[in-house]
Amino acid sequence: MISPVFLAHGSPMTIFEQSEFTAFLNRYGKENRPKAIVIFSAHFESEITTIASTDDVHEMVYDYYGFPQSYYQVQYPARGSSIVANMVEERLRSHNIPVQQKYRGLDHGVFPIMMHAYPEADIPIVPVSVNPYLPASQQIAIGEALQGLEKEGILVIGSGFLTHNFNEIDRAGDAPPRQWAVEFRDWIREKVLARDIEALSRYETLAPHARRGVPRAEHFAPLLIALGANTLGNEIRVLYDTIEHGSLSTLCVQF
Repeated sequence: MISPVFLAHGSPMTIFEQSEFTAFLNRYGKENRPKAIVIFSAHFESEITTIASTDDVHEMVYDYYGFPQSYYQVQYPARGSSIVANMVEERLRSHNIPVQQKYRGLDHGVFPIMMHAYPEADIPIVPVSVNPYLPASQQIAIGEALQGLEKEGILVIGSGFLTHNFNEIDRAGDAPPRQWAVEFRDWIREKVLARDIEALSRYETLAPHARRGVPRAEHFAPLLIALGANTLGNEIRVLYDTIEHGSLSTLCVQF
């Protein structure tokens, strides 16, 4: 049975190239074939949780700058699903979570993952926004509202990065991991595997180097949402875990 997952989405500098990480995404896709995907992207921000509903082929959102022209010609012709979008909206409303439907295409928190995991583009995708200013407990609550979607064959994905601080990134991809990044990653990993909701709800004050690892929470929030979507009894396991460019954690977790 499929289950919610948090996936690092890679940077435009690396995600369009073949690597150990993209090979992992390919393996993941072969092992997990849902009927539809609901994906919370760090690059789709809105004050109110927003569901991008359509039954047509998605538009592409090239939300990055200064890269080779070929990066702006990538196509991923997956369709949406208004049925799944309505299902997500109903569940969020039933948990008193403000929600709206407003269309937006596939950004680089979505299509780089999808093109490696599901290259056939044959699975409907419903992008959903994140609000980085919500408290961690409310991020988790959004995920909790979606518990059980896996029983309908719907995969909930949180797409982001455990650590995302441009000021701490080394241009060298093979730069040794910085100690602060290791300590922050290890703390989060330990609490996630223990499903320690109380500690993770207060990660900003409890986790070592939290401000350094998460100066702004748009890339971290998808982890909390995916965690919340975990149905009690489901095994939590780490799928992939490296630190690249000195501080960029690729931790991926299946809930």
